[in-house]
Amino acid sequence: MPEPRGELSYGVVSALRARPGRLLPEGDAVACAAPYGDDLQLALYLCYELHYRGFSHVDPAWEWDPELLRLRGQMERRFLATLRLDIGRCRGMKEALEGILVEPLSGTGTSHFLKDEGELWHLREYAAQRSLYHLKEADPHAWVIPRLWGRAKAAMVAVEFDEFGAGRAERVHAQLFADLMTDLGLEAEYGRYVDSAVAGMLTSVNLMSMFGLHRTLRGALVGHFAAVEVTSSPGSRRMAQALRRVGAGPAAVHFYDEHVEADAVHEQVVRRDVIGGLLEVEPWLEEDVAFGIEATGWVDDRFGDELLTAWRAGVSSLRKPL
Repeated sequence: MPEPRGELSYGVVSALRARPGRLLPEGDAVACAAPYGDDLQLALYLCYELHYRGFSHVDPAWEWDPELLRLRGQMERRFLATLRLDIGRCRGMKEALEGILVEPLSGTGTSHFLKDEGELWHLREYAAQRSLYHLKEADPHAWVIPRLWGRAKAAMVAVEFDEFGAGRAERVHAQLFADLMTDLGLEAEYGRYVDSAVAGMLTSVNLMSMFGLHRTLRGALVGHFAAVEVTSSPGSRRMAQALRRVGAGPAAVHFYDEHVEADAVHEQVVRRDVIGGLLEVEPWLEEDVAFGIEATGWVDDRFGDELLTAWRAGVSSLRKPL
């Protein structure tokens, strides 16, 4: 398990190292923790990981322990309420989609920096941080499949089939990212760089886990999925250019080349059939879809600012060195 980053995460780590029934932190610890801070986001990440691959020497019964779920619910409510407040009134779904379909002429985000100025050490740090998601790429979005119906379900499964390698283990996107990490001289074990990742990266992963684990947030998860697929192709093209420029190996470049082509197609399917099919059956979820799009952009921009602030100062973005 990762090292604690405060009172709240210390309490969760200590509990998970014992058998279920161990006392957990009280609500006061949640109220005192910064909603996007290291402590709360790591504690939430620990809770969510129990629904993925878990941790060595942690009793699997913790996954559905009522007291841990109660604590997780308190953290989620604080996180979600703060996020809604910070985003403010969402645009309509059409406007939210249009906002991510067209890129500004002069981009200033992480992929722009890496394409134009990034050095190999920047790219290695970025890959280490992003491994928290990419080594389980598409898994959080799969939770929405049983909550969809008809055209939306069929289209979602079609896109996820590609994400999971179209039946070929070596083409699963999580495996392609593991190959990228090896090419960059990083260790590709699942969860290897959690202790190095900053709060912004934990927040980004936690957002999709939270959306995926709650049926009431299914519209937001579809919005998140749309935001990821729509913005992936141009960002991936810049990342492939950055990796070629610094002389990275073929496996590293291939991961992003694969996303340039695949996600250009996925974007059309998601917009037309996943979102269109969902709102055909449940039109009242339109506002939730818009919120998912807006929340994804807001959280990812915050993480990008965290990286760029460090890199432009000439220092590492990581909490622990590689």
